Amino acid sequence: MSSQVLFSAAYRDLLDGPLSHWLNTLPQQLDDWYRHALHGEFKKWQKLVDKLPVLEPHTLEFANGVTIGDGTSVSEYQQKQIEGLLRQFMPWRKGPFNIHGIHIDTEWRSDWKWDRVKPHLAPLAGKQVLDVGCGSGYHLWRMLGEGAANVYGIDPTQLFLIQFMAVKHFIGKAPVHLLPLGIEQMQPLKAFDTVFSMGVLYHRKDPMQFLQQLKDQLKPGGQLVLETLVVDGDENTVLMAGERYAQMRNVWFLPSCEALKIWLARLGFENCQTVDVSVTSVEEQRATSWMTNHSLVDFLDPSDHSKTIEGYPAPTRAVITAIKK
Repeated sequence: MSSQVLFSAAYRDLLDGPLSHWLNTLPQQLDDWYRHALHGEFKKWQKLVDKLPVLEPHTLEFANGVTIGDGTSVSEYQQKQIEGLLRQFMPWRKGPFNIHGIHIDTEWRSDWKWDRVKPHLAPLAGKQVLDVGCGSGYHLWRMLGEGAANVYGIDPTQLFLIQFMAVKHFIGKAPVHLLPLGIEQMQPLKAFDTVFSMGVLYHRKDPMQFLQQLKDQLKPGGQLVLETLVVDGDENTVLMAGERYAQMRNVWFLPSCEALKIWLARLGFENCQTVDVSVTSVEEQRATSWMTNHSLVDFLDPSDHSKTIEGYPAPTRAVITAIKK
C-alpha cells in the first residue's frame, strides 16, 4: 500500500471542495511521512488492521457517542477476534468507542469533554472542520454527528492514526480523515469554518505562534474552539511549570483564562469567551484495561488532590471560543 492509496479518500473529498488548494502541498508531505513510517511499527500495525473482519454496521451512532453496530450481528468468535486485534493497538487514550458490542474503555472520557464543548459551538452542519491534535479521532466522529460536511484531524502520532484506521474500518466510507501532520506543516489554508484545538496549547513552547497557526486555518468569521490547561488569576497570570507538571515533561505555559483571551485578542480574534472551566477528575482520566499505564491519580499529591505531585495546582481545563475577524 502506498500513501496515495492510504489517503486516497481524503484526496477525493478535498478535490472538489473549498479546501482543494491543500492538495498543493499535502500529497508530497504524506509521501514523505509514509516513507519514514515504514521504518517503525506502522507496517506491522497495518497488517493487523487488514485482519479485522469486514462487517456491515447495521447501526451507526455519532450524535450521542461513537457506536458501531450493537453486537447482535457478530458471533462470539468474531467479537473475540476483533477485541484481540484492537488490544494490539493499546494504549487507547481518547474515547470511548463501542464496536460491535465491544466497549473500548479509554483512559479519557472524551465524551464528557464533548458534552462541555457542544453547547457553545457554531452550527457544524454542512461545514468544513479541522481538529488540531485530534489523537485517535474520537471527537472527529462527534463532529460528523453534528452534521459537518467534511472533518479533518491532524496528529503526527502513528499509533493514533492506526487506532483511527481500525475504527473507520468498521464504519466504512465517511467524510472524516486523520492526516499524520503537525500544525507547523500546514500551509495557511484560511478555509475552515471551525477549528478545534483541545489539549495541545500547553505542549507548545511558543503559544502565540501556535495560536496564529490555528488562526491561519480559519476563514474570516470562522470559530476557534480552544481547550487547554489554565490556572486561576487575572490577565497577567501565567504559570510556567518547572521540569515536570503532573509528571509531564512537555508542559510549558498555563495561562489564566483572562490572559488567554488577551493573547487571542492581540492576534486578531474577537468575541473571545470563556464558556467552561472544569477541574479534571480522576473519574474523567484514569487507567483502564485498555490503558494500563499510570494516569491522573498517580500524578496528584496523594494527600491533597487539589495539587499535582510537584505542588502545582491540579489540572483545570477551560474552553475558550473566539471568532476570526
